[in-house]
Amino acid sequence: MSEHAHGSEHEAPGEWRQLALLALASGVFGLLSLVAEHLLGDGSPWALALVAASCLAGGWDAAIDGWASLRQRRVDVHLLMLVVAVGAWIVGARWEGALLLFLFSTAGAIEHYAMDRTRGAIDALLDKSPKHARRLGPDDSETEVPVSALLPGDRVAILPGELVPADGKVLSGESAVDESNLTGEAKPASKQAGSDVAGGTLNSWGRLIVEVTRAERDSALQRIVRLIREAQDSKAPAQRAIDRWGDAYAIFTLSASALFYVFLKFTSPAETAAHAAPLYRAMTLLVVLSPCALVLSVPSAVLAAIAAGARQGILFRGGAAVERLGDVDCVCFDKTGTLTAGVPEVAALEVFPEGPERLRALSAFLTLESSTTHPFAAGVVRACLKEGASLLPVQGLSNSPGQGVSGTVAGSRWSVGTREFVGGGTLPPAAVAEGAIVSEVWASDGTVTIRATLVDRIRDESRSTLAELHSRKIRTVMLTGDREEAAAVAARQVGIQSYAAALTPDAKMAAIRRYSAEGHVVAMVGDGVNDAPSLAAADVAIGMGGRGSDAALESSDLVLTDDRIGRLVDAIELSRSARLAIRFNVLISVGAALGMAAYVIFRGAPLPLAVSVHEGSTVVVCLNGLRLLAHRPRR
Repeated sequence: MSEHAHGSEHEAPGEWRQLALLALASGVFGLLSLVAEHLLGDGSPWALALVAASCLAGGWDAAIDGWASLRQRRVDVHLLMLVVAVGAWIVGARWEGALLLFLFSTAGAIEHYAMDRTRGAIDALLDKSPKHARRLGPDDSETEVPVSALLPGDRVAILPGELVPADGKVLSGESAVDESNLTGEAKPASKQAGSDVAGGTLNSWGRLIVEVTRAERDSALQRIVRLIREAQDSKAPAQRAIDRWGDAYAIFTLSASALFYVFLKFTSPAETAAHAAPLYRAMTLLVVLSPCALVLSVPSAVLAAIAAGARQGILFRGGAAVERLGDVDCVCFDKTGTLTAGVPEVAALEVFPEGPERLRALSAFLTLESSTTHPFAAGVVRACLKEGASLLPVQGLSNSPGQGVSGTVAGSRWSVGTREFVGGGTLPPAAVAEGAIVSEVWASDGTVTIRATLVDRIRDESRSTLAELHSRKIRTVMLTGDREEAAAVAARQVGIQSYAAALTPDAKMAAIRRYSAEGHVVAMVGDGVNDAPSLAAADVAIGMGGRGSDAALESSDLVLTDDRIGRLVDAIELSRSARLAIRFNVLISVGAALGMAAYVIFRGAPLPLAVSVHEGSTVVVCLNGLRLLAHRPRR
């Protein structure tokens, strides 16, 4: 069966309006037919023509979709409804058939409206996409060009109140930028020279000169919209299960109704059978067993949850993530850039032995650190440049994940990374503030040794986020490749339940697999680059979208687009709300179908009642999913 019971999987935006008009026409013609019969008498040609027009309007969309399914040699709910409507005419229950198609088309319009709303919430992001930009020439003259014509390296001017045309870096000027459409954060972010800006965000009050760093198709806004659309097409496990049995269930429904008809035909009194009562009851059973509500029970909730999350800076990359996150009972965190701010500054930069080799050594250190994406690298590069070091050519660059990098600089083979990797000796600790989260980066060519001591800080909301996770009976673990001393200080300050330090990427992955083997549903939160193996091993991979966002967006099941760790609690709450909505929907859809089926079989029920219960449960399921669009964090 199709994913959407009353419509195609890829309906055009606004199609619900056409369906609503058809449903309205069906209802009007149906009422006029009753009036005509009352005024002109039973069997009036005008009454017959009007009820036929009602059936035509109500069944038009169902006929189109039913025919498309037949061409694919499939049986779907549209075909089932048409069979019942035709059968109603055969047994003389024309107005019951018209009522069926009217309610079916009305429910279809409501369902299309609900799906259109969820997609509209995502398409609203594209409305923030600017169409033109003020490109600056070499002489600073402004030329208005299409945003699609901008290339990396171009300079653009952004006036107050204008949208940022493309991802870039501020060259000059100062302002505040509203990034709520990407991050869900209402407070504008301050921007000055050196700050990154994202396309589609709104410049508030200052004039900015920005250097474009990404073409339009690669911008953060375009990538987020593209990934959300992929998520909308990615079905949740419950939906895949329903789809897998959908066609078989449709055949079962037809077969059960046919068998019920044969049973009644041979067991009912002769006079009852002669008046087509068995066929009428069999069609009634066909209506109540049709799985419209069940087919919609999952996608209506999942699509709404994806849209609601996107507005809050939470990017679910598919229905599986929406369902699975609510089951998580153990969350593993990387330390640097996840629980900590991830922008450590160099507190001490020492060269042993001291002497004239210092600048040469720092230049080699700068060169190798410039070639890595490790969170510590930016701080080291800034410190080396401050001391006058310069970039040099490097040859034979090699990377050892979780350990460091090596390369030949100015004829010497240098290694940069952990103390063990470079073969550094035991030195007294550098003088730093008490309670600081201290990390070290070492470098050596065998004759000269460098130690950079970096100081990081805990994110403002890390402690409160972990406390909220603990209140929900969720275990928290920190997995870091940093030293035991730094890990212990960070764990104590953030209030995490347990931690493991000095882990390689493979060791992190093994730790996550161990928790999974213990029966936990494990989520891993990382930056999507150094943590790729552990993210892949987790049941739910959660990326911090602001740091290494390309890798985070591509490798994670869920992305916190503004790097706010507190969004994790909001995402879990949204996932649990979606799962409750799905369970309620399934209960309503299955309960209504089985309850009415039993009533029809054992007591008999009029077709209008069966139609009302069937379409009513479909509408309830759809609106229950739609309410997730209004979901807001509790905190």
